[in-house]
Amino acid sequence: MPLLNTLARLEAVRAGRAQPLATVRHRHLSETPLVLVPLTTAGEAGAPLGALVGTDRHEPRVFVIPQPRDRALRWEFLADLAVHVLAHIDSYADDVEPAERTETDPETGKKVKVEAELCRDAPQLIVPSRAGIEYVRLLGRSMRFRRTAEEDPENPYPAPPKVPLLGRWFTHLGERARVPGSSMLLSATELLGRHWASGQSNLEDQHLGALLAWIDPPGGVSGAEAALRTELGRDQDGQLLCPPAGPATDPAFDNKLLAPAIARYDAARAALAAGPGEDDRDVRIAEQAVRRLVVEQMSSTWWRTWEAIDLLRTLPPGERAEERWTRDRWSYTGHRDRVRAGEPPQPRRDDAVTAAQKLATRETEQVRLDAQEALDDPLVMAGRRLGGEAFAGEVTEVVMEWTESKRPSPRPLVTVATEDRPQLSEGGGGKVYRSLDGRPQSAVFVRFEEDGRLVLRLLDKMGRGREPEPGSVPEKGDRVCWTLFEHDARGGPKLPDPERTPWTHGGPPGHLTAPVLPDAVTDEDVL
Repeated sequence: MPLLNTLARLEAVRAGRAQPLATVRHRHLSETPLVLVPLTTAGEAGAPLGALVGTDRHEPRVFVIPQPRDRALRWEFLADLAVHVLAHIDSYADDVEPAERTETDPETGKKVKVEAELCRDAPQLIVPSRAGIEYVRLLGRSMRFRRTAEEDPENPYPAPPKVPLLGRWFTHLGERARVPGSSMLLSATELLGRHWASGQSNLEDQHLGALLAWIDPPGGVSGAEAALRTELGRDQDGQLLCPPAGPATDPAFDNKLLAPAIARYDAARAALAAGPGEDDRDVRIAEQAVRRLVVEQMSSTWWRTWEAIDLLRTLPPGERAEERWTRDRWSYTGHRDRVRAGEPPQPRRDDAVTAAQKLATRETEQVRLDAQEALDDPLVMAGRRLGGEAFAGEVTEVVMEWTESKRPSPRPLVTVATEDRPQLSEGGGGKVYRSLDGRPQSAVFVRFEEDGRLVLRLLDKMGRGREPEPGSVPEKGDRVCWTLFEHDARGGPKLPDPERTPWTHGGPPGHLTAPVLPDAVTDEDVL
């Protein structure tokens, strides 16, 4: 954890309320995010119990399974969920704009720009906590390999038509959530935790109600007291006042309320099956009782998720957050094209090249995210300065110098007075960077002066003439901020194409000509 975050948590404990970690919002927030509050059966992670879904906080769609162990009811639940979620996802698919993207020419190996279409926007799914993201990935994993009646007429338990497609999209969203800076699948707790520091641990921050209590405690009560009351407070019947919907349920709710209600539903169905002429009124009453209990468990989390979104909207968006959202739009457009082309679902395990590419992408995006957040936010930059990774100060002297060549180029010496302690070698030679009209201008550290000032030599972004372009060289009295880290991540080594992968990593190339059989069904696939 960065030192500034630790200090902010200590200050939150002292002040009794959460402290800001950012002055801008570092993630994209859609105008109409799709909020999903899932609930699962205790002891069976893959058995959904209910869900609240919607883009309107006042009109959520409610999905409940009165008997989670009933396979037919599960398929009905997932089919209804698929219809609603896929309608939202598909609403962005056909609104496109022309764009250019960089591809590698297969003949020359050089990168060239090609024209393509890019969706103007992309869907955004927000769940209450990090566990909700993992649950979305689990649902995607369990649904995307299902066979429909059209694909497998002999399947005794065929999946509804849209369920495998929802599994593919949930898998894509889950994979995209692992890319630092991506905003297609977000959790409310991690969004709040990125922008505010509470006086509790990261694990405790996963309780959305407790984290909100730290950020905005009621009058006269400290954040710690409000969070404790929110997390542990129970009514006279022993039920939590703020059910976490995490997405597991509380044991007291399971044992005292949910289990008896499901038992009454089972008894009503058994009685109806035993007497063909009986009225199904008792079944409907028992089903409504289960539905009411499940909705009560999810409702408080539903409203708190929207409260978190409102809090985040009070922060102005970061300048470079839209650039990261553009990469999400490319990701959405690419997966849309794969689905429409009829490609098979994502494999259970990636091949060596794909896995290495994903890992390299995540590492690159993490470096880029760390740099962009610091450049967008002076509070984040303060943490980098505190760690010796950047420094800010006033320019006290500028001495013009030029290279010794036929076409001399400017290489001015800039002296900066700073109270920061950057991690620069006494002998000089380290590179530093500053943002100049959104582009990184580099300089090399020359030496420390006796009074502690730093002397830098500018290297680029000054034009092609002998005299530097106006504004490209800081003037005496200007306050500038330099970083020891680069402002953009470097690409990793080029990986071989899948057909050229050596046999030690999934080859030889001849294996691609063999028919690809579907993965065998395992216990993990069965909901």
